[in-house]
Amino acid sequence: MANLVKSMTNWIEILEKIKLADYRALARAITGVENELDGYLPFLSQLKINQEIPIVGITGPPGAGKSTLVNGLITEYSKLGKRVAVLAIDPTSPFNFGSLLGDRIRMSSHFLEENVFIRSLATRGALGGLSAKTIEICDVLRAFPFDMILVETVGVGQSEIEIVGLADTTVLVLVPEAGDEIQGIKSGIMEIADIFVVNKADRAGADAFANNIQKIIHEKNSEELAPAVIKTIASKNEGIDELVQLIAEHKTKKTTEKKYLLLAEKAHRLIQNKRMKDINKTALLADIQAASAVPGFNLYQFITNY
Repeated sequence: MANLVKSMTNWIEILEKIKLADYRALARAITGVENELDGYLPFLSQLKINQEIPIVGITGPPGAGKSTLVNGLITEYSKLGKRVAVLAIDPTSPFNFGSLLGDRIRMSSHFLEENVFIRSLATRGALGGLSAKTIEICDVLRAFPFDMILVETVGVGQSEIEIVGLADTTVLVLVPEAGDEIQGIKSGIMEIADIFVVNKADRAGADAFANNIQKIIHEKNSEELAPAVIKTIASKNEGIDELVQLIAEHKTKKTTEKKYLLLAEKAHRLIQNKRMKDINKTALLADIQAASAVPGFNLYQFITNY
């Protein structure tokens, strides 16, 4: 880590190399921002962020095939000559703070492609399906000449709604087996999607499930504003080209109002993170252990006095 800190001292050099599409400099910048190395805040303030580079959030429950779908999207965008960045968010264990960072395995066929950049991030205890530094890292990526940024969330269920505050287009991936849980989905993450993908559509019940989603959507939206619903078989790359088209169409529909809502949501979370900066989770764990050993321990009193 000492060598890494030393190598990060020249943020200006890194900034200039990012402008020249240097992937190594980009990777170093992301590491520095993620670990809050000295100088990262002035570095962020100097970035020339291209807000026109679309961020597409891929979210949905575990096992829906999000990583396979992202892999298919990379393939399609590569065929179109697009330069693509992928952030794959992996959960961190609350016990040992480790993370497998395994989502990249399904994208291994793209590792050596010149126009593809893939990076895994650990949540490090952050809720909402994202890493604590996802917003900042997406802005670093937007300072690089990418054509598209894909963000795959953890897959933890309804807490994933934070993706809507980051992505220009949110893609919700579901599978036919979720049919029995449609009411539960309806009350949470159903509201965040711009595009619904029924993946693994070769399984029984896919057509009925897609129709059910359509009915729920049209109960709450006009025909013009209703999100699209498509079926895919990501493992066979079927339906991915249609999804690419729908993402492009949604980008043109994005309203000025949503743009400002996204910026306000990002600002809110950045301010929140700044104010929580001095809370050290390791120290908090030790303090909780000590305080809870005292008879009559009350968590709310502890929080009030912390």
